[in-house]
Amino acid sequence: MPLSGIKVLDLTSVVVGPAATLRLADLGAEIVKIEAPEGDLMRTLGGPSPSGTLSGKFLHFNRDKRFVCLNLRAPEGLQALKTIMRSCDVFITNLRPDSLARLGLDAEMCRAAKPALIHCIITGFGPGGPYRGRPAYDTVLQAASGLAGLTIERDGVPSFAPFLAADHVVAEIAAGAIAAALVRRFRTGEGATIEIPMHETMAAFVLQEHLGPATFEPPLGPPGDRRVLDPNARPIATQDGWIAITANTDAQAKAFLAAVGRADLTGDPRFSSVAARVKNSSDWYRLREETIASGTTAHWLDVFAKLDVPAMPCHALADIADDPHLAAVKLVERAVHPTEGPVKNVRPTLLFGGEAVKSESPAKPLGADTRQVLAEVGYSVAEIDALVRDGVAITAET
Repeated sequence: MPLSGIKVLDLTSVVVGPAATLRLADLGAEIVKIEAPEGDLMRTLGGPSPSGTLSGKFLHFNRDKRFVCLNLRAPEGLQALKTIMRSCDVFITNLRPDSLARLGLDAEMCRAAKPALIHCIITGFGPGGPYRGRPAYDTVLQAASGLAGLTIERDGVPSFAPFLAADHVVAEIAAGAIAAALVRRFRTGEGATIEIPMHETMAAFVLQEHLGPATFEPPLGPPGDRRVLDPNARPIATQDGWIAITANTDAQAKAFLAAVGRADLTGDPRFSSVAARVKNSSDWYRLREETIASGTTAHWLDVFAKLDVPAMPCHALADIADDPHLAAVKLVERAVHPTEGPVKNVRPTLLFGGEAVKSESPAKPLGADTRQVLAEVGYSVAEIDALVRDGVAITAET
């Protein structure tokens, strides 16, 4: 794998950091996850589990990692983390900058000890602004970035995406930035200091998508892609479910009109070109709703597949895993977890050389690898026993 031999020290929690290191694990990196004695909040915040300590959400974001538990409030625990760091290529964290500095884990201190280290911090808000240092979770950032406010344009009220959109987007950017820094290090030997501020990142996505006519000076119109923000830009009800259709090109629109029995509208000036359909998107969306309501989901999927018009069923949450394509590619695999019993695992989705990346190990109990990792970086059995006895290091058996 591309990152085989790369060791990552993961001092992150909840979703954004673990999602980033999960991607690095899928690329072959060794991830050493550090947890405090109370454990990653997602162990319990992620929902119930047979053991009460490994929620389904935690399992999905923390497979293929090694688990070390240290009390960083104790000098010996902090020293143990720094010792592990010296053996690592990458350090990634979503602790707030002030907390990192107090622990001596800021980029300046860490890279002074190891110049080749790639130091990556995911922050809520970047330096130089009044929000710097404030706590931030996904929903707070969806609101502050304007993502939640987009539905004011459509529905009259803001709403959160029922999915941790900011966490996932920023996680992928963090993993990509780390991979890019590793490429430079292979070429030059130089480490890197990386920060990904979540507020700026998500606000940039919203503005790139929707600044539109307000991009120009003077503005050519209000911001917002009206086609995307239209109240009728949504899955369409069929006789027995919902379907999503996107007919963007003129050829697709013509095929759609013929399929729904409205070929007479092909020359309608509202629908005769891409620009016309954008301008008259509300009429176009209403036409789709009126015509699609006459058939079943299966009927329309068959019709549009033959015409090469993009269309897919709109799955409810409980139905996603049963999608015939996902079932065929075995996205969800059944397994037996060592402590949780029978589980459904979401496999890695990357393909290398035409083969799906394999998951090597499930998420583990708190401190499952503490002894082994400390031994690998030079601690003796007696030293490890002393750390465990003093509550500085926690192992799965304690």
